[in-house]
Amino acid sequence: MSQYLPLEGVRVCDFSNVWAGQSVSMYLADMGAECIKVENPYIWNPMTRAAAPKLSPMVAAMITPWMGGHPNNDPGPRPWNNSPAFIHVLRNKKSFTVDSRRPEGLAIVKALIRLSDVLPENLALGTLEKLGLDDDAIRAERPDIIILHLPAFGKTGAYVEGRGYGAHIDSAAGSSILRGYADLGPESNTQIFAGDYWVGVHGAFAVMAALRHRRRTGEGQTIELSQVECSAQMFPQAALDAAWNGREQHSIGNRSVEGYVPNGVFATRGDDRWIAISCRSDDEWRALTMFMGRPGWAMDDALSTVTGRRANETMIEERIAEWCAGQDRDELFHALQKAGVTAGPVLSARDAADDQHLAVSGAWTHLPATDDYPETDWVSPAYRFSKSDVRIRTSPALFGQHNDYVYRDVLGCSEDEIARLTEAGHIRDTFDQSVIDGA
Repeated sequence: MSQYLPLEGVRVCDFSNVWAGQSVSMYLADMGAECIKVENPYIWNPMTRAAAPKLSPMVAAMITPWMGGHPNNDPGPRPWNNSPAFIHVLRNKKSFTVDSRRPEGLAIVKALIRLSDVLPENLALGTLEKLGLDDDAIRAERPDIIILHLPAFGKTGAYVEGRGYGAHIDSAAGSSILRGYADLGPESNTQIFAGDYWVGVHGAFAVMAALRHRRRTGEGQTIELSQVECSAQMFPQAALDAAWNGREQHSIGNRSVEGYVPNGVFATRGDDRWIAISCRSDDEWRALTMFMGRPGWAMDDALSTVTGRRANETMIEERIAEWCAGQDRDELFHALQKAGVTAGPVLSARDAADDQHLAVSGAWTHLPATDDYPETDWVSPAYRFSKSDVRIRTSPALFGQHNDYVYRDVLGCSEDEIARLTEAGHIRDTFDQSVIDGA
């Protein structure tokens, strides 16, 4: 496979934060762009590198793994360098530090902008403008740059002042209403933050389209991509049903929006072990009933068509649940697949880490230890290209890890300038103590 990467030669001056923005630049970096993350050692961007800049092991153990996940629940003195839930989006990137609020720091940022092709940001509205980096100022440094704004709810409209994390975006997009169980309210739903990653996919695609346009015309672009609009595309069937038919959809649990019956998740033998089963045709239904031993309840002619099964969906689910309760999950899903029934195990994070199929498929990349996290497996990019080797090429960037490269090789600073900037506190490999003490 070629080592060529599709975005090789593209440089990103990365002002993104949290998961949504950093997912955009993660995809760009996966495809070969040089993403240089601008990090301020005097400002803590919440939910960007860790849950907090100072955490005790006791507190870390209380944080859900998808928010913390520190090795052995020990954040150590630099939790921002070992919270995989956050820093995994820093794979293939570079990190450099500068206090862009000060004139000399702003000058450094502008110098990097002049050498960059893309500037993505999802800061609170007005943040870049307060720094002196509105669109005109950015384009004055690099006329053909591609600026990607990722406001939570857009730059205009009733929600313009709204700030939001994934939970807020998902709720406004309709996720909290449309997923979950039919007999429970949206307040009972767990938080999934799927919108963050949809923003990443849409944002990366928008940047690549703009790069193609620039290659053909020489023109840069300013793109405004609302996070809530990216998230709303998770439920096109509900939006179209409302627009065309005037119907308001609600939660249907694990049932199929396409009308497959049965379609659900069923508990199997053991502690919290579940299997997903879906009959996507009448042939699959017949295969399932044959595998189950042709139980009497399933032989009703009314159930031979999807229309009849839909009218009896609750009863079918109850019978399948009773049957699954005594089965071994993994044995059952292999046997069902062999019999021609769509089925698969519902894996916890721990199950997924030990899953042989995922391991063979290259889902994990083994990376060496650093001073802040142990030798371990990280999640690989979830896609493959036929003509280039898209993979984790460099470990998640530690805070300020690439200061030397950026200041010396990219910006061309002299030794005297580097010494002065270090003394002034721009060049650091930890957050300032004032940030840590303020946690």
